[in-house]
Amino acid sequence: MKSRESIGLADEVAEKPEKTLGRKRDHTRDAKILEATIDILAEAGFDGMTMDMVAARAKAGKATVYRRWSSKTELVRDALTWMNRNHLELHLLPDTGTLRDDLLALLKPQSLEEGERKLRVLAGLGSFFSQNRESINGEIFEPWAVVNRELMQRAVGRGEISTRADIEMACQVITSMASYRGLVQRKTFDKLFYTSLIDGVLLPALKNPLTSPNETE
Repeated sequence: MKSRESIGLADEVAEKPEKTLGRKRDHTRDAKILEATIDILAEAGFDGMTMDMVAARAKAGKATVYRRWSSKTELVRDALTWMNRNHLELHLLPDTGTLRDDLLALLKPQSLEEGERKLRVLAGLGSFFSQNRESINGEIFEPWAVVNRELMQRAVGRGEISTRADIEMACQVITSMASYRGLVQRKTFDKLFYTSLIDGVLLPALKNPLTSPNETE
């Protein structure tokens, strides 16, 4: 038998029963915990949420939650990423033949109820948002930007948009508008709004980029 010194006290208390029984981690429970986190965020906000509340909602032991996430901040960060990826088809790169339809195909159909819940989550981030802005941008919006970038580069390759198109700027416009619309305007980033953004701003800029002053000299 291993001595107490060979393993940390926290591991001995939280992990030993699972190791003794030889059980593997149930990844289906991760999704239930993340879903419960989103529900609690929508109801109580980040500052009002506790790990106990999440565990109770997910019908999981508190030790189970802490084995997966060591802090509330870490849990919320993963839950927001999970929520974002559930809203976007980031794992399926569309190929409709046009950039416009490719961009629109990334958005999953979203019910009014789901959109309102997402707004409540964003509105309730409180101190989490002020302390984790870089994390929100990097883990929530950057995966979306990576896919957008690839779709736009592919459009350049087939001659649909200009080779001089500022793709990085276009990607920043999409993520900035998504963030502003949700966090500031408290409105959903739905397909109707995204269509107007694509048709009125993104495609005109990508197809007909302005000539820089240096190029006219």
